[in-house]
Amino acid sequence: MSLQTTNPVKFAYWVPNVSGGLVISDIEQRTSWDIDYNRKLAQIAEANGFDYALSQIRFTAGYGAENQHESVAFSHALLAATTKLKVIAALLPGPWNPTLAAKQIATISHLTNGRVAINVVSGWFRGEFAAIGEHWLEHDERYRRSEEFIRALRGIWTEDNFTFHGDFYRFNNYTMKPKPVDPQPEIFQGGSSRAARDMAARVSDWYFTNGNTPEEIKKQVDDIRSKAAANGHSVKVGVNAFAIARETEDEARAVLDEIIAKANPEAVQGFADQVKNAGKASPEGEGNWAKSSLEDLVQYNDGFRSNLIGTPVQIAKRIIALKEAGADLILLGFLHFQEEVQFFGKHVIPLVRELEEEKLSTAVAAE
Repeated sequence: MSLQTTNPVKFAYWVPNVSGGLVISDIEQRTSWDIDYNRKLAQIAEANGFDYALSQIRFTAGYGAENQHESVAFSHALLAATTKLKVIAALLPGPWNPTLAAKQIATISHLTNGRVAINVVSGWFRGEFAAIGEHWLEHDERYRRSEEFIRALRGIWTEDNFTFHGDFYRFNNYTMKPKPVDPQPEIFQGGSSRAARDMAARVSDWYFTNGNTPEEIKKQVDDIRSKAAANGHSVKVGVNAFAIARETEDEARAVLDEIIAKANPEAVQGFADQVKNAGKASPEGEGNWAKSSLEDLVQYNDGFRSNLIGTPVQIAKRIIALKEAGADLILLGFLHFQEEVQFFGKHVIPLVRELEEEKLSTAVAAE
C-alpha cells in the first residue's frame, strides 16, 4: 500500500499579509492585508479543514504589493488567534541571521505549543536586496547559504555547545535554551532549479514547487525523492495552486477569463522580467518560472497551471491526481479569501477525503 494512498493530502493557504492579493490584476479581490481580516481568515481556515497557513515575505513595493506586514510577527499573531492551525513564517537569509531566527522561532514554538514552522526563502529579487543594502549572491551561492542557514538552525535547536564553521555562518560552543517544543519546527523551502532541488534532498522537510500538471510534478518528485533517498533523507512536496471553485465550470472559467482580461500588463511583464532573469542566473539557465507564459504569471507562482478551476468535484479529482503524482500538500491562493476558503473547506476538502477513502478501500481489497 503506497504512502500516497494512506496519508491524507494536506491543505495550506497563502496568508495575504501583503496588499494586492494573489493575482496581478485589477479584478475586484475581496481580500485585505490587515490583521483583523487575517485573524478571521485563519479561524475560518482552521474550522474548515486547512492544516497550514504560509505568510509572505516582502520588503519593497512592486507588482501591486504596496504594503507588507513582516512575516514572523504576523505569523505569531495568527497563531495567537487559533488553536490548531500551523503557520509557516517566511525567513530570508541575509536579513535574518540563524541566531536570531532560531531564538524567535523557539520562543514562538513555546508560546503556541509547537505550531510554528518556517519557509526559508533564498531570494530571487535583486532589486529588493539592493534597496535594503543586502549583499547579492549569485544563484547557487544563495542556495548554499540557505543550506548553511538550515543546518545552523537544526544544530542550535537540537544540540548544546553547537559548533559550526561554514562559509556564511560560524558558531562556537553555542547553547540556546529553551529549545523549541518537540517535534522540531518543520522547515519548508521553494524553488525549481537544480540547486533548490538538491538542497531539499539534503536538508529540508518540505519542498514547495510552482503550479504545474501532475505529469510535470511527478518528474520533480521522482528526482527529489531519489536524491533524498541516496542521502538518507526524506522530503515532502507541496504544490502551489490558485483555486477557483464555483457551482459550474463555466462560472469558474469566466472568473479566470476576467482575471486575465483585467491583468496589469506592465506589472506582469515587470514581474516576468525579474523572475526569468533570476532563473537564467542558475547554471542550467532554468528556474521556477522558466516555462511560464505571461498569462501564467498573472498569478505569482503559476497557480493557474495546477488547474484547480471548476466545480468542487472536478477540483477534488484534480487534487487526487496531484497527490498520486507525489504531492503531499496543496498550497492555495484565492480571489476572495475568507468566503472562498470557507467554500473550499465545505465543498472540496470533504470530496477529496471521500476519494482518498475510496482509493484506500480499493487498495486494501486488492491485497
